[in-house]
Amino acid sequence: MSNGECNDIIEWFDAVAEQAGAVQTETLRRILVLNFGVEYLKKWLGDVNVHEMEACALESLYTSLVPIVSHADMEPYIRRIVDGEQEPIITQEPITTLSLSSLKSFPQIQIRPSKRNLILSSPIPFKLINVSHPNRVYPTKEGGRILEFIYSSKRFKTKGGITVGTATTHVYASEEFKIKQQETKTFTCSPHQVISSGDYKQSTYCHLLLGIHFSEQVEFITSTFAYSIVQAFRSFEEIWKDICNDIREGGLSPKITIPDVRKSVLDIVRRPNPCLASRIEAKCEELEGVDWAGLIPKLWPNAKYVYSIMTGSMGPYLSKLWHYAGDLPLVSADYGSTESWIGVNVDPCLAPDKVTFAVVPTFTYFEFIPLHRQESGTDDFVEDEPVPLSKVKIGQEYEIVLTTFTGLYRYRLGDVVEVAGFHKNTPKLNFICRRKLILTVNIDKNTEKDLQSVVERGSQILRNTKKAELVDFTSHANVAKQPGHYIIYWEIKGEVEERVLGKCCNEMDASFVDHGYVVSRKSNSIGPLELCIVEKGTFKKIMENFIANGAALSQFKTPRCTSNPVLLRILNLCTVKKFYSTAYGS
Repeated sequence: MSNGECNDIIEWFDAVAEQAGAVQTETLRRILVLNFGVEYLKKWLGDVNVHEMEACALESLYTSLVPIVSHADMEPYIRRIVDGEQEPIITQEPITTLSLSSLKSFPQIQIRPSKRNLILSSPIPFKLINVSHPNRVYPTKEGGRILEFIYSSKRFKTKGGITVGTATTHVYASEEFKIKQQETKTFTCSPHQVISSGDYKQSTYCHLLLGIHFSEQVEFITSTFAYSIVQAFRSFEEIWKDICNDIREGGLSPKITIPDVRKSVLDIVRRPNPCLASRIEAKCEELEGVDWAGLIPKLWPNAKYVYSIMTGSMGPYLSKLWHYAGDLPLVSADYGSTESWIGVNVDPCLAPDKVTFAVVPTFTYFEFIPLHRQESGTDDFVEDEPVPLSKVKIGQEYEIVLTTFTGLYRYRLGDVVEVAGFHKNTPKLNFICRRKLILTVNIDKNTEKDLQSVVERGSQILRNTKKAELVDFTSHANVAKQPGHYIIYWEIKGEVEERVLGKCCNEMDASFVDHGYVVSRKSNSIGPLELCIVEKGTFKKIMENFIANGAALSQFKTPRCTSNPVLLRILNLCTVKKFYSTAYGS
């Protein structure tokens, strides 16, 4: 994509951001006109003729009559659509596809409405908006390649004939995905057969092989989530010799058994290239000596940046991603969900932990529920009445509420965000955490962000040894025995003394600052924190179980807290060491 094209798209975005309040009012009007007469809206709005109402009056009427809902409220309507009911229930346009959500409540997958053409809301597809800001700062060459670690899962039909799959699977199978490559004039290294193989191990091997084959042409490295990039390069550390052998001989490992994948890859790498193989071998031998630090710029010398979702639950993978990236910029991808795209990263030069997302006011009608933290009670926040996008305040935390073109009306997203500032007149959001509490035993309340902060404190002790690193983690609130207590599961790479792991355990226990937790620990109404060390490959087993339940690797997120019996069985069977905190006394 040329600088001129990037500038045109950015100018369009700046123009709608300048008039964000008015654009939002018009966006709601367009949604209600588009879906006028559907069962769900008639239930709440009755026979109001939205075509004839002035937009501001319609906005006021809508927010006063239509209730705020959660997924559970929408589930009966969605089930009727899944079962093939033809009446316009939530949208006038027939729903032909449904998306599986990448929920962290492993391994359950909920269904949310989605259409093949999600971007009814903008003259410019989101996939072009979200590459414009990085491309302006880090221009890419026309005809270049993208090393994309992307994966599709299998799609299936409901008894009502609707195609169901993950949101990313729908994207990679769509015409829009092909159009994006043509518009940006950069092309993924891997053919569709590799992306849609359904076997993440074979796909990852081929992504890496083709990435090396096109190593001089690769402009940037990307995946939906940072996790997938880290997983791919962890695999590369183990299989690089096989890849070099394939490059040298112009062949393909016998581990790749899917016929159309073999054919599509061999069509590309069939010509032997011993010079490239020897060059990569020499670089890998050198990288092994420095624990693969700077792997990406070493093997892909023309890459400009690494691009992925790096906020929220992806935060724990950033240190490893920095390790692989060396001096290469990490650019945090935009903020979205299965339900809707939300905001774009307009400051791609910012480090991932500093990034904010400017809300795109044409995509969805946004409302924001003000949240106030409390130290007592059964909920994590006290709520005020929702406000429109134009009324949010800097420094205030909110839960996002969506009204979408695809049939969700005043729908709680469950994300907690903070308004960090404004881009023109549209708010810039800092993602804080998911609304749902993930760890609670008694009067304690700890979110995913709280847990991540605690694990960061504990794993710093691990890193200081320079002999080990944290691979991944999850947690569980164990209330089966009294007093209940937190269990944190760690998978580590390297060797570490038990004395050090005991210190890590104590540090994490002492680092929970929630008042309810501290009081409960001091009174022993919450027991000592338990640190379980699991064997190598445990979290890969969790991922494989997730994929076996119909999800795609592109949407996998390690659940940061679980009560799922299948997952807990994997974790407990794989536990090799246990430590109990003495931070509050033995």
